[in-house]
Amino acid sequence: MLNVAIIMGRLTAEPELKSTGSGIAVCTFRVAVDRRFKGQNEERQTDFINVVAWRQTAEFVSRYFRKGSMIAVQGAIQVRNYEDKNGNRREAVEIVADNVSFTGNKSETGGYQREDIPLPPAPPEQRRGDAQPAPAYSTAGAADFDEIAGDDDLPF
Repeated sequence: MLNVAIIMGRLTAEPELKSTGSGIAVCTFRVAVDRRFKGQNEERQTDFINVVAWRQTAEFVSRYFRKGSMIAVQGAIQVRNYEDKNGNRREAVEIVADNVSFTGNKSETGGYQREDIPLPPAPPEQRRGDAQPAPAYSTAGAADFDEIAGDDDLPF
């Protein structure tokens, strides 16, 4: 079985970040996605698709995306059943986001800068100061390689 959804469009409102009772971040938002085709003499139709993101993805969306931002979402379609305030049985269809990406130009995405994105904490060995330096790489010359006599053993 396969359940994969990929959409790209604009946020219709500010993303809404909340936390569950156990402190897990959850962000809900709606994306306006134009349909690929339109009939003759018709305006292009737009679908409004609900999306939910969890944990780090939820925090990322709420921090870097705003109403009108272009966004690409990859995830899975989920159908939930629930009961509304009046006791009526309802159904909600949404995409549970696995990955989200910037798709607009820099001005559309709020002009974020690389230094605005926090870096993860250094591993413990680097914080103590006993980390090994990163290896240095240089370009190699033809003399640095051995010639392979025959290609009979190659898998391609």
